[in-house]
Amino acid sequence: MAAAETKIFVAYTATGVVLLVTGRQHPWMGRETSTSLSRAIAILDVLGSREVTAGQGIGVVQIAREVGREKSQVSRALKTLADAGLVSRDPESLRYRLGWRVFAMAAGAADQHLLALAPHALRHLVTRVGERAHLSVRDGTGVLTVLSESPSRSIQATGWVGRGTPLHCTSSGRALLFDHTCAEVRDLLAHTTFTQFGPKAPGDIEELLRRLDADRRRGYAAVHEEFEVDLVGAAAPVRDFRGYTIAALNISGPKFRLGRALAAAGREVKAAADQLSRALTSAPRHDLAGAGAGAGALDHSGRRSS
Repeated sequence: MAAAETKIFVAYTATGVVLLVTGRQHPWMGRETSTSLSRAIAILDVLGSREVTAGQGIGVVQIAREVGREKSQVSRALKTLADAGLVSRDPESLRYRLGWRVFAMAAGAADQHLLALAPHALRHLVTRVGERAHLSVRDGTGVLTVLSESPSRSIQATGWVGRGTPLHCTSSGRALLFDHTCAEVRDLLAHTTFTQFGPKAPGDIEELLRRLDADRRRGYAAVHEEFEVDLVGAAAPVRDFRGYTIAALNISGPKFRLGRALAAAGREVKAAADQLSRALTSAPRHDLAGAGAGAGALDHSGRRSS
């Protein structure tokens, strides 16, 4: 297949993995392209199954059996996918697994998928709880709020879109630390000043770790006047297809109104974050064509890459 005749398509499997596959470019997608594309997606879907990703890969004979194709057809498709970095082959066992490029593309597409789905989750939270809801990501040693939804109340928590807040004394910050070990938290916050925020903020790293442990056991982080006087909030982590925390959903409001209801609000936030996480790993309503144009992805610390 000549380089001038190739085109890259982006598609989703049932497991939510974004796939790049190549096919022959025509003025319209002809039968040859459609068949090759379907075969490649079927192969990648098999390689992305829980059974294969949890094991040591899978051989070409078994792949052919799973997709219902001849071994020679599957071998040719695997070679093309391997050349594109979408699959890798162990030189000793000769078993195939998903390649690095699949996961790189999936991570970038997950950010776009998250930003598309999050507004609905935020509106749902506002309706259920009646307070301002936020979507936040980690930005180095702080938290960056990227989306916010407000209720129709005269008194509500301040909007923080585009502004930074600390990790250790905000519910979003602590939810974003759920997957970190104690050693990682200590290292990340080694230069943090713990005494310059709200009256009930943790006084040191050990107190933070105790509160973080309690947050994890609840399934959501809760703060009472840790960041500001009279401000309370609850947050839960949002996870991608790998199970990694990539963002946090948060509800915050004044203590006089939300304080006694914070536990119930926390459960609502956790349910909404869990539902958003599931939505991120489900197939969208339509495939995407093209090689991922648009805004840059958020990196592991929440910063946007170019």
